[in-house]
Amino acid sequence: METTMPQTIRSGEPLGGGAAHGPDGRRLGLVLGTLVLPMYVALGAPAVALPSIGRALGVPFGATAWILAAWSLTSALAMPVAGRLMARWSPFRVLVAGVVALSAGSALAAAGPTLPVVVIGRLIGGAGAGATVIAVFAVATALPGRHRLRALGTVAAASATASACGTLVGGAVTAWLGWRAVLAIPVLALPLLLVASADRRAFTGVGGGDRDGAAERFDVVGAAVLSVLAGSLITVLQAHSVGLSAPVTLAVAAAGALAAVGLWWRVRRRPDGFVPRRVIAARGVPAAGLVGGAVFAGYYGVLFLAPSLIEQATGGGALEAGALLVPAAACSVLAARLVGAATARFTAWQVSAGLAALTTLGVLVVSVFNGPIAVIVGVALTVCGFAGAQAVLVGLAPDLVAADDRDTAQGLLTFMVNLGGGIGPAAVAGLSGIVSVPVALAVLAVLPLAGLVLGVTRRPGARHPADAVDSQPGKS
Repeated sequence: METTMPQTIRSGEPLGGGAAHGPDGRRLGLVLGTLVLPMYVALGAPAVALPSIGRALGVPFGATAWILAAWSLTSALAMPVAGRLMARWSPFRVLVAGVVALSAGSALAAAGPTLPVVVIGRLIGGAGAGATVIAVFAVATALPGRHRLRALGTVAAASATASACGTLVGGAVTAWLGWRAVLAIPVLALPLLLVASADRRAFTGVGGGDRDGAAERFDVVGAAVLSVLAGSLITVLQAHSVGLSAPVTLAVAAAGALAAVGLWWRVRRRPDGFVPRRVIAARGVPAAGLVGGAVFAGYYGVLFLAPSLIEQATGGGALEAGALLVPAAACSVLAARLVGAATARFTAWQVSAGLAALTTLGVLVVSVFNGPIAVIVGVALTVCGFAGAQAVLVGLAPDLVAADDRDTAQGLLTFMVNLGGGIGPAAVAGLSGIVSVPVALAVLAVLPLAGLVLGVTRRPGARHPADAVDSQPGKS
């Protein structure tokens, strides 16, 4: 999801000191997982506060989907930009810039007097979160062989646990301190900079790769058309829920169509630009991104509705809804362990197909059955898909492209996967204003189902990522 980053972060090399002195994947994964906790808590926590936010700001509940979708959108878009910056900056500098933007945007969102101001703050905070996450993954994917898988699995488990536990945190904070305090939670990422500073050499040990002229030229046009395309897609999906008029919706759709044409033109005109042609044309890269995006769309679509559905079923408040969703968090840890074991026996594509199947089932459970138990089970199933897809598919990137394009491919995949996190809530919010919630969820289930089909039918990169790195890096 980055641009052209020639050999900036060597995905198959140890961070420093040789294999004997390289960091252990589990230990480093714990450090990196801690760094991403505030960002992923910021995904789950606001979901519980959305009903309160809607009432406080006097907006329809469907419009509050922007609070989740805005974060996912700019987070996804910031990742390729951050990856490009690491062609010139160290991951640590990108991390610092990301945490500053994350904190500033979250503070603005917490203080916002209207929904548009809140959304602007979430847009800024999401961009900071994206930069932070890509810096963390840059370090994790720099590990060799199975150490990389262990680190990625630990980060994925931490992110899924924080995202799901965020509902309890969000419920408690909403009940005791109010919804504004929930949106301010990511500001707590600032103290973690002290921890990152203590391990600064671990970050600067990666990102010292070759820098050439291409790495210094940032493709602004390519980044702009991709941003417009992604933003217009999410806006059109929830146009009905936010009350956009037909002319405005058509204008946004037209802008998206023009951006799509512009992106196609830019890729042809500048094949080594922000979206390199050789990477997106690589066998398996588009499919991997689509599978991951579909899984994330299913998870975040369910997460958006789950707290309000539980509140309606139980008559309780935000705290009760958050507490009831906690069991789903434990499933993410178990899923991460099972995925690690499964990848030793099955290909990454087979595992990703299984994760898409779990996500599809989870969405359908919430759609078909009533009551809080069904919602909890559905969220737990989609959490399992979320916990595994990120590690498996992003970890697969180095084996789908040539060695010099590994980091670019990882960035593009991360962008596509996280963009799904914005599409899910937007689609559910938009459809819920037209059809019933069960029907909206049933339509949403089509996305992870399509991911399941792609995972079953794709055959590139059949080896386990770690095995491929251990044998011949850069070949799929």
